[in-house]
This record gives sequence, structure tokens and C-alpha cells, in this order.
Amino acid sequence: MEYIDQLAVQIGGYFWNIVLMLGVFLGIYYGIRLRFVQLRMFPETLRLIHKQVTSKEKIGGVSGIQAFLVTLGGAIGTGSVAGVAMALITGGPGVVVWLWVICILGGATSFAEHTLGQIYKTKEGDIFRGGPSYYMEKALGKRWMGIFYAFVMIISLGFALVGLQTNSIVEAVNGAVEVPRFAIALIIALLIALIIFGGIKRIAEVAEKGVPIMAAVYVLMLIAVMVVRWQDVPSAFALIFREAFSARAVTGAGFTTIVIQGFKRGVFSTGQGHGDAPTTNASAAVSHPIKQGLLGSVAIYTVCVMCTVTALVIVLTGVYTGTDLVGMALSQYAFVSVLGNWAAIVFALCMVMFCFTSIMANYYCGETCLTYLSHTMRGRNLYRVIFIVIVFFGGIAEVQLMWDIADVLLAVMIITNMIALTLLGKQVAVTLKDYVRQKNEGKDPVFHAKDAGIENAECWE
Repeated sequence: MEYIDQLAVQIGGYFWNIVLMLGVFLGIYYGIRLRFVQLRMFPETLRLIHKQVTSKEKIGGVSGIQAFLVTLGGAIGTGSVAGVAMALITGGPGVVVWLWVICILGGATSFAEHTLGQIYKTKEGDIFRGGPSYYMEKALGKRWMGIFYAFVMIISLGFALVGLQTNSIVEAVNGAVEVPRFAIALIIALLIALIIFGGIKRIAEVAEKGVPIMAAVYVLMLIAVMVVRWQDVPSAFALIFREAFSARAVTGAGFTTIVIQGFKRGVFSTGQGHGDAPTTNASAAVSHPIKQGLLGSVAIYTVCVMCTVTALVIVLTGVYTGTDLVGMALSQYAFVSVLGNWAAIVFALCMVMFCFTSIMANYYCGETCLTYLSHTMRGRNLYRVIFIVIVFFGGIAEVQLMWDIADVLLAVMIITNMIALTLLGKQVAVTLKDYVRQKNEGKDPVFHAKDAGIENAECWE
């Protein structure tokens, strides 16, 4: 078993290097082709967010902002908290600068995949489903590719990785109060069961209410640390920039390691090119695909900001050196070292909400892929039961081999989606052109696929 585990780690490392190269390429490609839409249309994105948050209009399905928050809640959790801590241990403070670079580039990639997810979605009752499998089949005419992607997503994201999220919740709670792992895992499984049997609408409602509150609380904790250690903030930023271009960082990492760690953390934490975010965001009922595409790009920057301030807290406290703590435990310890033991409880509550949202989003991605494969409701309840069981056992088990194999499958899933994205630049570009044209005419853009010359977009006839 140890040999298989080592082999999985080696293969995973190779595949994740491919993910990294494709991520950088796609960021540059879409950035140039779309004239850096992620920056150019940022004011329009803020306008859309404000309009959706303040709108009283009733919609039949899931709103754009609800779908956005489902995705955001999961991304903020293990990616921007536990993941950043691991990156700092490996590459030192300088990784933050290179994380910024890949996040800026990745905004264009995220915009593209969210737009494609909306263009090629289908309708099921009063909700929508979409994502990479759908645009692989409808835009590329490659159903085999969609089937392969869907199958890998169900195994890696829909099953294996939810155990990691449950483990993260258990670790965060145990870091604050002494509660048996069994009890925590059981409570999580029961809560998840109550929510997922209500479908995407209930998932979206939970995310809409919980994520903004917990995100605000987490930001307030970050601000509190910086206020207490305000005199060290300038030197912390100076260290981050100095180490970004250092031949040998304080952690012993070389320049290449610093750049790679920053890029990897940016690609992994923000979810750019992964395909799970456009799968959840395809459920949104909007009048034009570009509207959800813009929300996808701003999600990247939101996660990037959270990564940055989390890293700053860890750098300010210096806990990334001289400790055996890693991941979530290291981030939690950074807050406790400045704010006191009460911070461990508040930190745990925030992480529970973020990871909980991530589990729900992972479930919905798996359910959507299952629906794509079968075209029916068949097997959905069985999938839900298996999912809940895995959530429970993920909280009490520590099976490293399962995580390493899931890591390989996740990389394969991302590579498959990124290959599809390299072939679909035209569809994204013409859809963006249609949106801009209507905006310039003073309209609230409404998409009609035929007007843009796009075929097989059944929800936009």
C-alpha cells in the first residue's frame, strides 16, 4: 500500500505540473483574446452584484448571487486558509506575490468557463444544469469527453474530496473544543442529509444566508490581528515582496520553488479552470451568460484577497517557521497567538461554514454529472445516501492513500476541462461582443444564441 501511495503522489505531481502550465497558458490566452475583460469590466461586475443583492424580483430558479455564494463559500475554506498555510511552509512569504499574478490571469479563465457553463446549460423543471460535460458535448461535439469528465468528477469531487472537507471541519472544531470526532462527523452528515435532499435551491438558500456572515466575521478577525500588530504590517509586506524575488527564502526555498508554489496555490485555491464552479453557477437564472461570467471572474479576486490577508496574518505572527503545525491547524494557531483562545472557537465556526458549503457544492457537482450521464433522476437517491456515508467516514478516518488518489483524479479532471477551454475561445468572444453591443445601445442585455451565431444553446433560443 505504501508503494501505491508513493506512486499516486508521483503521478499526481506530474499531472499537477501540467495543470499549472495549462493554467498559465489559459490565463494569458483568454486575457489577450478578451482584452483582459476581468479588469476592463470590473466596474460592470460590481454594478451587477449590487443590482442582484438589492433586487426584490422573484425568480423561478436560483439567482446569480446565490450560485456565486455557493461557489465562494467552498473556495474560501480549505483553499485560502489551509492551502495558503501549506504554501508558506514550503515556499515562504514570497509565494503571495506569485499567487497575485496567477489570480489576475485566472480571472479571464474563470470568466470563460462560467460563460460557457451558462451558454450550454439545460433546464430540468425550474432549475438549470450545466458545466464542462455539457459544453464538451454541445460545443465540441465530443460526448465521450463529457462522459469521461463527468465520471472523474463524481469520483474525485463528488465522493473522495468531501471526506477531506469533513476532516477539515473536524480539525477546526477539535482545535477549539474537545469533542469526539465521531460526534462531529455524525452531526455534519445529518445536517448535510437535511440540506441535499432539498436540492440546489436549499443549498443556495443556506449559502446565501451563511457565507456572507461567516466571511464578514473572518474578515473582522483578520482586521483585528492587523490592528493589534499594526506596527509590523509594513515590514510583513516588505518581507513578502523581498522573498518573492529571493534566490533563497527564509524557509530555504529557492526562487523557482517560490514561483511554482505561488502559481499552484493560485490555481488550486481559486478553482480557475477546474470546472466545478461553472457547474454550480450554471444553475443561475440570468438574462445573459456574460453576467454569470463576470461574477466568476470577481470570485477569483475575492478568494485572492482572502488568501492574501490569511497569509499576512501567518507572516505577522511568524508561526510558519519553527512549528510542526500544518494546514488548517497552523492558520488557527496564528489567530490564537495574537487574539487569544476565544479566536480558536470563532475560527472554527467560520471554517465549518466554508467547508460545509464546499461539501454541498461538491454534492451538487456530482449530482449534475450523474444527471448528465443518465439523463434521468435514476440513481439520485442512492448517490445521496453514498455521499452522506462518505461525509461521515471522512470525518473519522485518516486514509492518506484515498486523498492522494483523489488528488490524481482531480488533476485529470482539471486537465480535461482546460483542454476543452483552449478550443472554445470563439464562443466566449462572440458572446462577450453581444453583451457589450447591447450595453452600448443602453439595453439590459438579453442573450439570443442565434443572434450571436451560437448553436446547440437550447436555453437561449
